[in-house]
Amino acid sequence: MDAPPAAKPETTRSAARKTPADPAPRAYWSGVFAMSLCAFVLIASEFMPVSLLTPIAADLRVSEGQAGWGIGISGVFAVLTSLVVPRLAGTRDRRTLLLALTAIMGASGAIIAFAPNYPVYMLGRALIGVVVGGFWSLSVAVAMRLVPLDQVPRALAVFNGGNALATVLAAPLGSYLGALIGWRGVFLSLVPLAAATIVWQRLSLPKLPALGGEESGTQERGTSVFSVFVSQRVVTLGMLAVGLFFMGQFTLFTYVRPFLENVTGVNDASTLSLILFILGAAGVVGNALIGAVLRRSLYGTLITTALLMALLALGLLGLGQHLACVAVLLALWGMIGTAAPVGWWSWLAQTLPKNAETGGALMVAVIQLAIGSGSFIGGLLFDGFGYRATFATAAALLLAASALAALTHRETRVGAK
Repeated sequence: MDAPPAAKPETTRSAARKTPADPAPRAYWSGVFAMSLCAFVLIASEFMPVSLLTPIAADLRVSEGQAGWGIGISGVFAVLTSLVVPRLAGTRDRRTLLLALTAIMGASGAIIAFAPNYPVYMLGRALIGVVVGGFWSLSVAVAMRLVPLDQVPRALAVFNGGNALATVLAAPLGSYLGALIGWRGVFLSLVPLAAATIVWQRLSLPKLPALGGEESGTQERGTSVFSVFVSQRVVTLGMLAVGLFFMGQFTLFTYVRPFLENVTGVNDASTLSLILFILGAAGVVGNALIGAVLRRSLYGTLITTALLMALLALGLLGLGQHLACVAVLLALWGMIGTAAPVGWWSWLAQTLPKNAETGGALMVAVIQLAIGSGSFIGGLLFDGFGYRATFATAAALLLAASALAALTHRETRVGAK
């Protein structure tokens, strides 16, 4: 899952307590880079099956749809974890939690690499879901405590760089290495990266005890995730739009590799890796451009991105046999799909300024549930009815997301009157 965009922190420990007589707070830049590496390994681990779906299915003797459910189960466990971690983080040192989550990430890679059968593979995927939900629920707040207030934007840019780099490299590199050392070798190679991350985090991160009382910022106390969801009609509609957007996106994206192999006729690893690299690189371009687009119109961006992705899904449905057309359409898919979540995190900050922490946990839960549901639905359709049913359903879900985003905008204008 993409990381939230850099937001202006309203209160941090260093900012809340700083006076002109105070010494300058220490900046833990090594810790920022350690977190960035962790984000890279996590994103690579979460979505690596997308580029390895065919060999995983063949080795474990399951269908490609069932192999794709490995992304679905990680989404389910990410949902459950994101709802629990905020409560746990309220009483425990964040560094301890991050080290534990990173250790689980390494264990997940080892379990998947040595999985003798499908159930053990799914166990490993469930563990990576635990890490996804926990890490993203804690990540931005932790990053903002590592450096002084005026350096937070720069720190978050470095931190989010791990996410962007994984978006570009994970899929094509996984496909290429899979042809050389097998899909098991690819997952096993993530284990030493996780171990290095643990060591780096342990040496570079300071103790990060829970913030409480007046140091906790603007968060309203005693607010549950469910109460945030039903508190305002605009929040309910927006969260439903977020869910449909990610469900539609991953109903299609999870099955890009078998689509390219079986429909487009991409049978060599180098061409497949190149297409996936173009998709990821276009996503980095989209992230670079989305800020300027959002400044022009937040809701216009949310409505349009879902609509454009629906049209791209239909384009892939009609032009799937033409390699050049598919490459262009997937590049546009990567550019829009990677950048679009930034818009929804901006919407959250604007809509729930006093409940940003609980709202963030809710957003993580909704996104991960949608990713899991989308990959599950896509797998059923892909196995039972073929890629046409899968891609058409993705387009319908994205159109519904666009419509709900428009209703959310309308509700915002009504509430402002």
